[in-house]
Amino acid sequence: MARLFLSEDGKLRYIWRAAIFAALAIWPAQMFLDWLTAPVARAFNIQPSLSAAAIAFNEFENLLIALLCTLPFALYERRRIDSYGLMLSQALKHPLWEGVGAGVVMAGFVAIGMIALGGMQVHGLALAGEALVFSALAWLGANVLVGLGEEYFFRGYFLQALWRAIGFWPASIIIALLFAADHYFFKPGENIWDVITLVSISLLLCYSVLRTGTLWFAVGFHVAFDFMQLFVIGTPNGSHIPEGRMLDVTFNGPAWLTGGVLGTEASWLMYPMIALVWLYVTLRFKPEKQDT
Repeated sequence: MARLFLSEDGKLRYIWRAAIFAALAIWPAQMFLDWLTAPVARAFNIQPSLSAAAIAFNEFENLLIALLCTLPFALYERRRIDSYGLMLSQALKHPLWEGVGAGVVMAGFVAIGMIALGGMQVHGLALAGEALVFSALAWLGANVLVGLGEEYFFRGYFLQALWRAIGFWPASIIIALLFAADHYFFKPGENIWDVITLVSISLLLCYSVLRTGTLWFAVGFHVAFDFMQLFVIGTPNGSHIPEGRMLDVTFNGPAWLTGGVLGTEASWLMYPMIALVWLYVTLRFKPEKQDT
């Protein structure tokens, strides 16, 4: 029985560490922080919506969950809490900015493709002056929390523990399926095309950890990709239109082109762009030894 739970060094096997992390994150940590933050949401009248405030609030909670669930394992393994791919000393180095560039290019070229094929029409700016600047900063802050929260939650300690337990690609596939399921079951209007995109991007971001040795490329990509989608393009997301978007746009093309109610994520134009970013990561970064 001991061998089932303990490895040869007498410590808990990594598969059980990953399972405990997931169990803590899904239930007690989530419930505790929901209870703790509910009065704050009521005090600031933060309602469920596709707004910078609502996204920032939810993703800050996700980041706290990831930190709280990682902390006991960091203490158990005698490591820094940021050592699971998110070293603060590497925060502003080139993988982050290359991830930002990849996110901007991917979302931007999909938008350009939709415009060229007649699926997206730009009528000018939706905001101007101070309102535009304020909205841009609000969405930037919200998406920084998206990048940090979701990447550290899915591809921080959880990825590393699974990686050591069952190997990199099986771990990445499990995380990609969980990442897609989290969106599929909680975002209205989900379909198979958006699921394919989510699984593909999740695998790409896991692969970036393998090649760069850090989470910072993935964080930069996630921040920029969502900022482009939600603020700059103003694409629908789960039947909702982003509040405070930059461009005044309409989407009148077929769903295969525009993504329908799911926006650019579900557009077929995403797939060649994902392949190109995958190729870029492969050619640009030599495999790094991951400190797991």
